[in-house]
Amino acid sequence: MTEDVEAAIEEIRAAYPEATVTAVADPEGGAYVTVDSIDPGPRYLPRETWVKFHVTFQYPMSDVYPHFVRPDLRRTDRPDISDRQPPLGEATSMGSFVGDGQPAIQLSRRSNKLNPATDTAALKLAKVLEWLRSR
Repeated sequence: MTEDVEAAIEEIRAAYPEATVTAVADPEGGAYVTVDSIDPGPRYLPRETWVKFHVTFQYPMSDVYPHFVRPDLRRTDRPDISDRQPPLGEATSMGSFVGDGQPAIQLSRRSNKLNPATDTAALKLAKVLEWLRSR
């Protein structure tokens, strides 16, 4: 892993001390990261999920995108979401996490105006979780 990727992982660990943060190096200097266990908020069952994402070797010059959550995560307040709609509503889709091939729900929250000086992997994770919890 590059020094920047290692620093990003340590920042995530510091930001989420209650979670288990694991990182598996990819062959290019990045890492596949899992943050487990995260509370997705009261609108979701189960009330605990993992979040997975890839921090590439280009970090911090590249966005940390997309993020993934467990495939059985469901909204309690949206019984109208059918099998033909995105699993958690807009900006979500079924897929698998490239790091381990595990089935997952992809959360599509791209940073269109990335500022490498301030937009860290930990901040991006916080923004994705805030978005998930506030919808």
